[in-house]
Amino acid sequence: MSRRAVVAVLAVLVGSAGVGLYLFQPWRAFTDTTVNEALPSASPSASPSAAVAEQEEGPVRLAGGRFVSHEHGTGGKAFTVRLANGERLLRLEDLSTSEGPDVRVYLSRRDAGAVRDGLGKGAVELGELKGNLGDQNYSVPAGTDVSGFRSAVIWCKRFSVSFGAADLAPGKS
Repeated sequence: MSRRAVVAVLAVLVGSAGVGLYLFQPWRAFTDTTVNEALPSASPSASPSAAVAEQEEGPVRLAGGRFVSHEHGTGGKAFTVRLANGERLLRLEDLSTSEGPDVRVYLSRRDAGAVRDGLGKGAVELGELKGNLGDQNYSVPAGTDVSGFRSAVIWCKRFSVSFGAADLAPGKS
């Protein structure tokens, strides 16, 4: 082989390795990020009267369930919560899943088993997964009717796969 051919082959190999590392981020298989957020009692912008109502009523769990594993082992619980000031959020407790590239949290209108095949129409992205372990909160966009969603999903956006999902059954805690 000529020197020029060897350099070309090496350049292709190095470029392919770089793309592979970017896409798959294999080091994440050996790392964990723990998040331990408390359940908020009220939004910082809440009025004093809302804060007083919060003390009387407190956060209310609307629906919830346990995670089931899909492409990666996933455990813990998910709840939709209404704060006294009216804000809605998704709370993940005792979450345990894998880290990965571009992992997001979604609400889906499909049940936990069905999201294995896709999020379905009307899914709402709540943000990037803050950590693969622990307790965390995700604000639900104002005006979103959480009662129409059947599951909370840990979803790898880059590869369009569900790490795991939890059915959101009304009244479950």
